[in-house]
Amino acid sequence: MNFDILNEDVQQFITDNLQSEITKLILKGSPFATISIQELANQILAKQKSTKKLPTWFSSDTIYYPARISIEQTSSETTANYKSKIISGDSIIDITGGFGVDCYYFSKQFKKIIHCEINEELSTIVKHNYKQLHIKNIDTFCGNGLDYLKENNTTFDCIYIDPSRRDDVKGKVFMLKDCQPYIPPKIDFLFTKAHQILVKVSPILDLKNTIRELQNVKEIHIVALHNEVKEVLFLLEKNYTNTIQLKTINILKTKNQCFEFDFNEEVNSTYSEPLSYLYEPNVAILKSGGFHQISEKLNIYKLQQHSHLYTSKTLINFPGRVFKIEHVISYDKKKLKKLLPDHKANITTRNFPKTVAQIRKETKIKDGGNTYIFFTTDVNNISKLVICKKVAKNVSN
Repeated sequence: MNFDILNEDVQQFITDNLQSEITKLILKGSPFATISIQELANQILAKQKSTKKLPTWFSSDTIYYPARISIEQTSSETTANYKSKIISGDSIIDITGGFGVDCYYFSKQFKKIIHCEINEELSTIVKHNYKQLHIKNIDTFCGNGLDYLKENNTTFDCIYIDPSRRDDVKGKVFMLKDCQPYIPPKIDFLFTKAHQILVKVSPILDLKNTIRELQNVKEIHIVALHNEVKEVLFLLEKNYTNTIQLKTINILKTKNQCFEFDFNEEVNSTYSEPLSYLYEPNVAILKSGGFHQISEKLNIYKLQQHSHLYTSKTLINFPGRVFKIEHVISYDKKKLKKLLPDHKANITTRNFPKTVAQIRKETKIKDGGNTYIFFTTDVNNISKLVICKKVAKNVSN
């Protein structure tokens, strides 16, 4: 950590160049003798990344930013705020601390927080930033979080873990064994230190496989931000053996779309041809696999077993996009052309044998406009086109 970066003139330089083209800036070199242009570029790029993701850090004075990858990998303030409210107690330890955004929000709910980070420079940066943010109930520990738990007799109300991808694993992480720390063999020990364990996993991990690897899972939270799944959280509780609650949330600008169900409950959908309205679940629900639960709980019809679209005669509040159906036709290019005088539409495929690119090539339909076409398969296993207009005032939209 280069403390000269915190000097007033350097901080002003960083602020003044937030809109600058980094490549040109690097070619000019550093105007400061004790700070390299690479260090300055990293501060500028990391602060740029924080504009929307970490507005508290962005708007605070004398914040020191780590390598840009730490900013890319950290929780956003929005998701950190959400997870801080699904657990409770007086004390919590984050054994994989990182940039410390989660602990910052834990500090608003818990009296005592321990932030553990094995990277010495990152731990120093986090400690400095907490002072700038006027946080007084977080203690930072530079070292392995598991070692901290082993070497101290302290117990906590909750342990938070955000495992990272192992260095020897290439590409995306699909299983817990690809992460460090590898949690399953350590759960019994962790439950000697806390009653609850909150684990953040990669959004692409399979839920059923992860449940089998973990134990005492009480809740699963699937958190989407503007219809993009950002986090999947497993809440474990000591000795818990009852039904697992699966809770989905899609956090939007002005409202949240929420849907929850018993993960273990077996329910069946009811099916129908397209009626008056068409519903497309948000990505958090799609990730949850609660396709039958949506039909059963909201009393709407599914178009087909593998077409994850729903329909009803009357409009309902729905956690996803809602459309008013105007036409339902077979895949007939001439018919379609007549129904689209401006040759523009937003195309989505759901359980359809052709891709969007293939359809656009065959039909010459341009992207855009106010018409939405779902190329799908109906309850009779017949390919259908559902032509719609978006319902703007759906309460959950």
